[in-house]
Amino acid sequence: MKELQPLNQNVLLDYSEVQGEQRTASGIIIPDTAKEKPQIAKVIAIGNVENPEISAGDRVIFKKYAGTEIEFEGKKYLLIPYGDLLAKIVETEEI
Repeated sequence: MKELQPLNQNVLLDYSEVQGEQRTASGIIIPDTAKEKPQIAKVIAIGNVENPEISAGDRVIFKKYAGTEIEFEGKKYLLIPYGDLLAKIVETEEI
């Protein structure tokens, strides 16, 4: 089995986009080329980062035009520098 392992200070994110037709409130179909790319993804692997604040399985928010999209064995990934991550999504309990 093959797997992707990021090098240096890069992070591998699962970039599987939501498939399906999207429409505006008035019923106009939005083509794939006009859709905004998501800025939230799941961490798959982390390269050589000292004391990372994230781990595999975390969901993170990253800069809008950051990283390099790649396709590996039929699945879309985003390879992004660790410094381009903006936040980690954390589940909390309501009080």
